[in-house]
Amino acid sequence: MSQSPELEGPTRRRFYIGAIYAIGGIIGAALSAPALVYLFSSPKSRQNSQWVEAGDVASLAPNQPVEMVFRRNRVDGWKVVSEKGTAWVVKNPDRSVTAFGPQCTHLGCAYHWEESKDEFVCPCHNSVFSLDGKVLSGPAPRSLDRFETRIEGGKLLLGGLRPSSGSPA
Repeated sequence: MSQSPELEGPTRRRFYIGAIYAIGGIIGAALSAPALVYLFSSPKSRQNSQWVEAGDVASLAPNQPVEMVFRRNRVDGWKVVSEKGTAWVVKNPDRSVTAFGPQCTHLGCAYHWEESKDEFVCPCHNSVFSLDGKVLSGPAPRSLDRFETRIEGGKLLLGGLRPSSGSPA
């Protein structure tokens, strides 16, 4: 009398089928683990306030705007991009420093300092700003935007750009 196939002990065929399923499971787990980490993990943590060094404060003359160039890292998802930025920096008589964003508040054109007139001028639509960033004339709706500033060890550090509030005058 022969036994039914279900009651037989381990066979070579059952071992190979089990091994194939186990290898397939290991390969599936190995391929799906990185995809799950990508889907469910957050991108590189972003610092709340990223301060960048713009330059030396001692080299600035009072009430003489200087355009300073700096590099800032921007996080774009999982990618970090280094970008060049500029700011118009004014050292005040009380040794404090004001840093203006480089775009006009009208349409975002780049403006420049007219030394002969002691004012910032936007050539696109003739907006004119005073040394403290207030609108003197033109279509600009508000004063120039400002960077957060901090001085450490004689170096100027710039934080985030804050839009100015209020009316032009």
